[in-house]
Amino acid sequence: MLSSLSLLIGGRFSRAKQRNKMVSFISLSSTLGIAVGVAVIIIGLSAMNGFERELNNRVLSVISHGEFEGVRGPLTDWQSVISQLEKHPKIDAAAPFVKLTALAEKGTQLKALEVRGIDPSAESRVSSLSAFIDSQVWSMFQAGNQQVILGQGVADLLNVDKGDYLTLMIPTNGPTTKVQAPKRVRVKVAGLLTLNGQIDHNLALIPLADAQSYAKLGQGVTGVAVKVTDVLQATQIVREAGNTLNDYVYLRSWQQKFGFLYRDIQLVRTIMYLVMVLVIGVASFNIVSTLMMAVKDRAGEIAILRTMGASDGLVKRIFVWQGVFSGVLGSITGSVIGVIVALNLTPMISALEQLIGHPFLSGDIYFVDFLPSQVAWVDVVLVSSTAIGLSLMATWYPASRASRLNPAAVLSAK
Repeated sequence: MLSSLSLLIGGRFSRAKQRNKMVSFISLSSTLGIAVGVAVIIIGLSAMNGFERELNNRVLSVISHGEFEGVRGPLTDWQSVISQLEKHPKIDAAAPFVKLTALAEKGTQLKALEVRGIDPSAESRVSSLSAFIDSQVWSMFQAGNQQVILGQGVADLLNVDKGDYLTLMIPTNGPTTKVQAPKRVRVKVAGLLTLNGQIDHNLALIPLADAQSYAKLGQGVTGVAVKVTDVLQATQIVREAGNTLNDYVYLRSWQQKFGFLYRDIQLVRTIMYLVMVLVIGVASFNIVSTLMMAVKDRAGEIAILRTMGASDGLVKRIFVWQGVFSGVLGSITGSVIGVIVALNLTPMISALEQLIGHPFLSGDIYFVDFLPSQVAWVDVVLVSSTAIGLSLMATWYPASRASRLNPAAVLSAK
């Protein structure tokens, strides 16, 4: 009964018009502060979730989780290497590749590229490259046709499109130490790889047999790429699998090249949680000022309640509820605003980029050229609960002061 009475009176105190305009202003400021803090943190965490999603879907699904390259030259018996690797319980699949460094030439435009020779059927088992390339192009991507699939960023730089021709200048390796003229190969752009990120700006794909011919590897390959079951344990899995091979190989995992991206995302997420506590905490402690002034403003009502038999606990709970109402209102408002903005963050930022004519994320620098966003309801609940919890903590001291008011002194002063 007392709990329901304190809730009723606390709600009326919150809704009632304050006699002191300053109290109303500070109360509104604290509620708005909590709402803005909650909204900003939800938007920031959603952006981090979006970057992590794109890292998984656009980068880790396309690049090799691990690579095994021959130390003493190309791997000639790569079929047996693949069969050995696939026996490892944490390796899903393996595929051969040939890696070249080449210079693409189109007119006066030049672009240094990583040219990767792949077997489409085997590559589909270890990566999702085909998901970002036209399905018809992928099915027709075969050796002997002088074909190349260019990253969208490379195609834009060279000003070429599907069906155009360009020249690949591939370094020539030989027994002599003299500088040799590069091998020039004229190839047709069969299609484009569109990942909207850094990989688009430095990658070209050619059929495996063509790459073996250009690099004069015979039936050998540069190495074998693998897909693992747990990407976060890729380095350890690659090391374990490498120890089972009979060939001497260099061991590489995605974490050596792109691991900093995952670490940066987790670091920023941790910082966001810290900022959440600080920002919402500062806003919540405005409730202390609000309630201290409210206690003074409502001293007469408190004295009357005390003379009617209200206990210290009842008076304390009344002002606790009043502070919680401000925290709940700010938390709910901020959560709604934050979720709405986070769900529409990508188109909003794209529209802003078009308005000012300048991209915030450049595809040749970052692994995506847009600002992704993904709302995680766990984050929304966590941020809202933190705001309400800090608001509750901020009410303790003012509520205690209210419960210690002397009704005789207050009423005699009236």
